[in-house]
Amino acid sequence: MARVKYYYDTDTCKYERVKVKTTDIILNLLGFLTFSVLIAIGFTAIYGQYYKSDQEKVLQSENEKLKEFYAILNNRLEQVDKTLTSLQTRDNNVYRLIFEANPIPNSVRMAGVKNDKSYEKILKSGLAKDKKSLISNTFKRVNQLKRKMYVQTKSYDEIIKMVKDKSKMLSHLPAIQPISNKQLTRLTSGFGTRMHPLYKVAHFHPGIDFAAPYNTPIYATADGVVKRSEYMGGYGNTVDIDHGYNYVTRYAHMASFKVRPGEKVKRGQCIGYVGSTGFSTAPHVHYEVLKNNKQIDPVYFFFNDLTPEEYEKILKLASIKNQSLS
Repeated sequence: MARVKYYYDTDTCKYERVKVKTTDIILNLLGFLTFSVLIAIGFTAIYGQYYKSDQEKVLQSENEKLKEFYAILNNRLEQVDKTLTSLQTRDNNVYRLIFEANPIPNSVRMAGVKNDKSYEKILKSGLAKDKKSLISNTFKRVNQLKRKMYVQTKSYDEIIKMVKDKSKMLSHLPAIQPISNKQLTRLTSGFGTRMHPLYKVAHFHPGIDFAAPYNTPIYATADGVVKRSEYMGGYGNTVDIDHGYNYVTRYAHMASFKVRPGEKVKRGQCIGYVGSTGFSTAPHVHYEVLKNNKQIDPVYFFFNDLTPEEYEKILKLASIKNQSLS
């Protein structure tokens, strides 16, 4: 029960009872309620800070585990990205260089597949900003890796095809001497300006001469198709083999043929025999290599049947400025 209050009235010289107004009662009540609410909020905050419910503890534990998981996931994504970048570098600077292919620009590598935007639905939910940022960044990195992997896979498909084509090309590339020359004594005249054996003047010698006894076997220096096997003026009996890839080899002054036009031949297959037909002063085979219909030095195409030391010796013999045999 509320206590009754009195005050001393000087006019009447008596104690008079204090009359309480309704507004004062209401204001006092509101003040009390406000103070009570503030105290309740304070206690709730303190309790929530230091005394969590079992459900909150479980959620907090799961949240911490998720953060750890995302940290591990991002670390793995970083490792995958580094590995993929290394593969891309090797692809551009090694594999494509070997097979004479253009490197893939970064703009193409980054435009492999469309973005996966399924995560945008998650972002529209009521997640906290830091959670949304975490999910968004992770999905973006995954999308980036997917694009890179897609382009790299396509690149490797292309390289595998190039390897197969290159293997075929290597078998069609002139790579051995046209006659057996184990002692390296049969190369008598190299490519370039030499003395003509008949006219005794300097002239351009478009091939290499290998001296050998009559009827010594002559071999195809690479896989190909016989383009010509006929008498050809100063070249005498001549065989031309088209190897594809713009390469043709010529074997001149032969005694006889063992192949016909249109016939497929393999590297090392006998195509005829040494003779001295046409403008020739002794039995030998005149050997030429043509690339895009232009004669080039055949000495650079003996890498398959010579050691480095033997090749050095052949280079020295081919460089001697002497008289050719044809």
